Amino acid sequence: MVTRKVGKYQVGRTVGEGTFAKVKFAQNTETGESVAMKILAKSTILKHRMVDQIRREISIMKIVRHPNIVRLHEVLASRTKIYIILEFVAGGELFDKIVHQGRLSENESRKYFQQLIDAVSHCHGKGVYHRDLKPENLLLDVYGNLKVSDFGLSALPQQGVELLHTTCGTPNYVAPEG
Repeated sequence: MVTRKVGKYQVGRTVGEGTFAKVKFAQNTETGESVAMKILAKSTILKHRMVDQIRREISIMKIVRHPNIVRLHEVLASRTKIYIILEFVAGGELFDKIVHQGRLSENESRKYFQQLIDAVSHCHGKGVYHRDLKPENLLLDVYGNLKVSDFGLSALPQQGVELLHTTCGTPNYVAPEG
């Protein structure tokens, strides 16, 4: 098997796939640390006019450093691709855990909710609004701690009030007043 390297990262298996990005497991060859590498094709970003959205997502992730938010390590680029290097969260999505267990205990639910509120409060304190919170965007680490991910639809206040009033998010999870 041919292994690929991007900068100091050894690229491994695909761990997730979205509409515009592929997420691969990777390892920092200098430190041995596991990371998630979000790979975006520049051509796709340009074709779908997503340059500002990607820039916004990256700048937001630099602002919101918190134990319950997936950490951005660095951003790399090649001629054709953008590589967003993120903390690798090994426990999967909260959504999958709910589906697998059928329900969560009250104690577990309380713990996740407290961690979510802590992360959201931190974001709001920095003027960042996620706008797509759902169990699929809440990851769990190996210790069972919640990590908010996917800031792709986030809003920053300096982009004007209109943006905060734009209907967005995943329909089944949007607040009724949204």
